[in-house]
Amino acid sequence: MQPQGNDITATKTVSVEQLIEQSRLDRFQIGLLLLCGLCLIIDGFDVQAMSYVAPAIIADWHVNKASLGPVFGAGLFGMLLGSLALTPVGDKFGRRPVLILSTLFFAICMLATTQVQSIDHLIIFRFITGLGLGSIMPNAMALVGEFSPDSARITRMMLVSCGFTVGAAAGGFISAALIPEFGWRAVFLVGGVLPALLGIAMVFWLPESIQFLVLNKRPHDQISRWLSKIANGLKINEETTVLVKEKLAQGLPVTALFHEGRAGVTILLWLISFMNLINLYFLSNWLPTLVKDAGYSTGTAVLIGTSLQVGGIVGTLSLGWLIKRFGFTKVLGSCFLLACVCIASIGYAATTPILLFVSVIIAGFCIVGGQPAVNTLAGTFYPTSLRSTGIGWALGIGRIGSVLGPVVGGQLIAMQWANTSLFVAAAVPALISAVTVLRLHQINKH
Repeated sequence: MQPQGNDITATKTVSVEQLIEQSRLDRFQIGLLLLCGLCLIIDGFDVQAMSYVAPAIIADWHVNKASLGPVFGAGLFGMLLGSLALTPVGDKFGRRPVLILSTLFFAICMLATTQVQSIDHLIIFRFITGLGLGSIMPNAMALVGEFSPDSARITRMMLVSCGFTVGAAAGGFISAALIPEFGWRAVFLVGGVLPALLGIAMVFWLPESIQFLVLNKRPHDQISRWLSKIANGLKINEETTVLVKEKLAQGLPVTALFHEGRAGVTILLWLISFMNLINLYFLSNWLPTLVKDAGYSTGTAVLIGTSLQVGGIVGTLSLGWLIKRFGFTKVLGSCFLLACVCIASIGYAATTPILLFVSVIIAGFCIVGGQPAVNTLAGTFYPTSLRSTGIGWALGIGRIGSVLGPVVGGQLIAMQWANTSLFVAAAVPALISAVTVLRLHQINKH
């Protein structure tokens, strides 16, 4: 195919994969990464907001800490349903509309949360907010992967997914600054205004997946609009044949995850995500409160909770490079084994601040940093027509664990379990994740 200048006429053909492989990291690509990265930063901020304001709510409303377990669980249950219900919508109607509408929806919900006056109301609003949050990461990661050449796909997907952890960590610092001066409601105000502004920006600048447009036979003008962005102003017309290597998956996207030899990997990905998110959300939601109960100030407790996310940022950035060199399963298996040891040690290290910080940071490196790697593995395993569903359902099933982790943790706390016992119990899912990764390595080497 040899186009004349930048205009293709007659019966010329265009290969989308070839154009993407030849594309450079130019202003358009950087803009895409920035928009999706900001989307995940705000996603991470809003998801973790509840854990950072929890000590202040306990003091303000004079409630016991175990009563916040259902609040944590409600938000995560909403995310679970959002992942399961809305990610197939992304494969059906496109990444772009789902990302824009979900971002604007949870912005409104966060703003509404500033007006809650009771635990019951907080449970309702966190659940509704979670519905919007649940579809963000799968669609953002799928969109980035579909605009990336093979050589850069893992790195870019890991880099963008790191935005979630950056947002979660930034939420700790922002909360620590806002709560003493303006109260805990200010955290939700910031968490609502920022995604509202981003949602408006995405209306103007967020692209749609070209592979998705072609597979779903969308109008040529839509395809041409985004092709021109990655191919130096390339134009096509109705006579141009635009090709993609993949075929549109038949049947419901969810059932297609089990077709053509994908069933074994699908189930193992679900189990890994389930176990890892039990740990991630137990630690993310309860760590600041448990550390405060160990005798630390609220500010220090929030910073220790934040160090979990800081470790996750370092882990995400580091694991992308390691995975490219050694493969997904070797790196993830080692991570989860190390996480098992570090999580179990947190309760014993609580009396020594330096050891506590080190244990939490390493646990964050492995658990928080490991989850984007699991998501990226799903994103590289499934084809375009199933990518959002594949990532979203792995996350959705995993978020059953994210609901159970904080709720079960709250019940164990109510039963007066010691911190040492709590963290030893939390180490078990990390061990199961490591064993599951080993099995995944045996049946599907990456």
